[in-house]
Amino acid sequence: MGMEEETRRFFILIANSIALIVLWMLANVLFGIYWGYGFFEGSPSWKNILYYILSLILLAFVIRHLVRKWKGFE
Repeated sequence: MGMEEETRRFFILIANSIALIVLWMLANVLFGIYWGYGFFEGSPSWKNILYYILSLILLAFVIRHLVRKWKGFE
């Protein structure tokens, strides 16, 4: 593999990583702020709790996926 191909693969990996993180963040903004599941008045409802649990689980999957992709690049 030539130097140009390796550089191209590296930049694609960076772009894909940024896109995945931005997609996760946009989903959290949509559900958490726009639709209001991130806020609660008084005590949290089951929808708020579900939002936070799913958000953390999906963050863990995103991080796991990115770690595997970056380790595979070496």
